[in-house]
Amino acid sequence: MGLLWVILAGAAIGWIASMIMGTDGSMGAMANIIVGLVGAVIGRFLAPLVGMAKQGTDFSVGGLIFGIIGACVLIAIVRAISGGRRHVAH
Repeated sequence: MGLLWVILAGAAIGWIASMIMGTDGSMGAMANIIVGLVGAVIGRFLAPLVGMAKQGTDFSVGGLIFGIIGACVLIAIVRAISGGRRHVAH
C-alpha cells in the first residue's frame, strides 16, 4: 500500500509542477509520476539549503511544497538541456 501512495504523490506533484511550468499538455501520466518522484528527491536536498529541516518519511505540507519546487527545477533543467522546447517527455 505504501508504494501506491508514493506513486500517487509523485503523480500529483508532477502534475502540479507541469501546470506551473506550462508543460501540462505535453506530459503524460508516466512523465508526471517520474517528474514528481525525482522532484521530491530534489526538494529534499533544497529544503535544508533554505533553512528547512529535513523532512521525515511521513506526509507533510512542507514536503509537498518542496517536492513541487524540486519538480519545477527538474522541468526547467530539462528545458534548458533540450533547447527550450516546452515538452519534457512523451
